[in-house]
Amino acid sequence: MSFPRASGVLLHPTSLPGRFGVGDLGPEARRFADFLGEARQTLWQVLPLGPTGYADSPYQSFSAHAGNTLLVSPDLLVEDGLLDASDLARLPRFDTERADYGAAIEFKAGLLARAFENFKGGRAERLRADFDEFRTREADWLEDYALFRAIKSERGEVSWTEWEQPLVRRQPEALSAAREHLKDKIEAQRFYQFLFFRQWSGLRAYCHERGIKIVGDIPIFVAHDSSDVWARPHLFKLDDRGRPRVVAGVPPDYFSRTGQLWGNPLYEWDAHLAENFAWWIERFSGTLHTIDIVRVDHFRGFAAAWEIPAGDETAERGRWVKAPGHELFSAVRDALGVLPIIAEDLGVITPDVEELRDRFGFPSMRIMQFGFNEPPHLPHNYTRNMCVYTGTHDNDTTVGWFNSEAGRGSTRTAEQIERERRHALDYLASDGREINWDFIRAVLASVADTAIVPAQDVLGLGSEARMNLPATTSGNWAWRLREGALTGEHAARLRRFSELYERNVAEEAAGVLSME
Repeated sequence: MSFPRASGVLLHPTSLPGRFGVGDLGPEARRFADFLGEARQTLWQVLPLGPTGYADSPYQSFSAHAGNTLLVSPDLLVEDGLLDASDLARLPRFDTERADYGAAIEFKAGLLARAFENFKGGRAERLRADFDEFRTREADWLEDYALFRAIKSERGEVSWTEWEQPLVRRQPEALSAAREHLKDKIEAQRFYQFLFFRQWSGLRAYCHERGIKIVGDIPIFVAHDSSDVWARPHLFKLDDRGRPRVVAGVPPDYFSRTGQLWGNPLYEWDAHLAENFAWWIERFSGTLHTIDIVRVDHFRGFAAAWEIPAGDETAERGRWVKAPGHELFSAVRDALGVLPIIAEDLGVITPDVEELRDRFGFPSMRIMQFGFNEPPHLPHNYTRNMCVYTGTHDNDTTVGWFNSEAGRGSTRTAEQIERERRHALDYLASDGREINWDFIRAVLASVADTAIVPAQDVLGLGSEARMNLPATTSGNWAWRLREGALTGEHAARLRRFSELYERNVAEEAAGVLSME
C-alpha cells in the first residue's frame, strides 16, 4: 500500500466537547473536521469505535463489529424527527471537564429508547427502508450482537458465562425461546446500531468532502464478554465452561515493571486456519466499510502473542506462542485486496515481526517520546514507510512527558528523566518553552510518509490531559476538549508546517487512499 505524504490529528470522538456528558457524532464532530480542513490536515485518527464495557475502554468492546451507541448525537436524532427538542430541554448536571460515562450512559439509554418507541409509532418513516436494508446487510454479526445485548440486559449485564447453561452453550431451543421472549429488545438493539452507523456514515462523508480520511483502530484481541466469543467459542482458547484458559498481555515493558495483564482470550489459531480465517476477513471487511485506514493494534501478536495463565494477577509468567500471521494476512489480501494497514509494531519486536510487517508492506510506527531512550524512534532514523507520532493515546502528553517526575505513573528514574530531557533540548535546539510544537515540527518535517499528533499536543496540555495510563484500570479515557480550545491560531501553525514540509495535498490523499 502506497501512502501519500500526509499528517493529521488524533482525537477520539468521546473527547469532543458538548452538552451531553460525552463527545458524540453531532455538530462538534463536524466543527472538528472543519478545524482539520482549515489546518490542512487530511487524517483524523480515532480509537476503536465499538460499544465499551469494562472501565469504558475502547479496547474492551462487546463486539468487534458493532458501534458505540454512546456516541449517537441527540441533536441529530432531533434533526431526524426521532426526538423532540423538548426531550433535550432538561439535562442532568454532567461533568463538563471529563467524560461523564456513568451519567451519559443512563441519560442516552433513555433517549435511544424514546427514539425507538417514536420510530415504532410511525415517526421518521422515511428511515424505514434504510433500516430494513441495514438489518439485511449486517445480519451476519448484527443478529448475534442484538440477541447477546438483549439477553445480557435482562440478566443485569452479567457476563455470558453466568447465564443459564443452555444459553451459554447456544442450544437452538434456548436461542429460539430467547428470540421470541426478547424480540422487542432485540429489535431495539438493531435500531440503535442503525442510528450509530447512520450518523457515523454522515460524519465520514462530511470528512471526505473536505479531503479528510479516517484512521481507525482494530484491536488484535476482543473482549471475553463479547458477542464474538459467545457466538464462536471454538475460535478462542476457552475451557468447557466458556472461561479463558490463557489470557493476553505483554511482558514487563516501558509502561509497567510487571507487564500488562489485558485479560482478553487468546485465539485458537487452528480453528481459524480450518475456516480460512473467515472471521478475520469479515472483521477487516466491516472495518474498512467504516474507516479508511486501519491501525492494527499490537501487530506483534500476529507473529507471537504473550500467553498468561488465566488467574494470574500480573503478566510476568507469560510465554510467547507463535501465531500464523503470514497465513492470515495472505487470506485477507486474497479476499479483499491490498489493504491500507498501519502496523502498530511497538514493544518487544523480534525479526519475525519485522519480516511479517515487511512482507506485506505495512508501514511501521515510531513514537518520538521513546526516541530519547530508544534512538530508532528519533526522526533522523525514520524511513518513508512509517507512521510517526509525537505520542499516542497510551503516552503522556508531550508537555507531561517533558515535565514528568519519577514515580508518577512512570517506570523511569529521576536520572533517566533528566538525561532524556537534556537530550531532547539538545536534539531540537529548544529552550523547552514550546516543547510540544518542537516535537510537532520534528515529526512533520521528517521523511516519514504519515505523521499524526494528538490534539493534546497541539494544545500544549500537561499530564492532566493524558488519555490512558497502561496497566491501570480506572481514571482513563475521560479527557475532553474544551469548547473553542482549538483556535484559528492552532490551525494556522499546523497549516504552516504542513505547507512548509509538503504534507497533505488533499486531492492526492483522497485519490490514493479511497477504498470506495
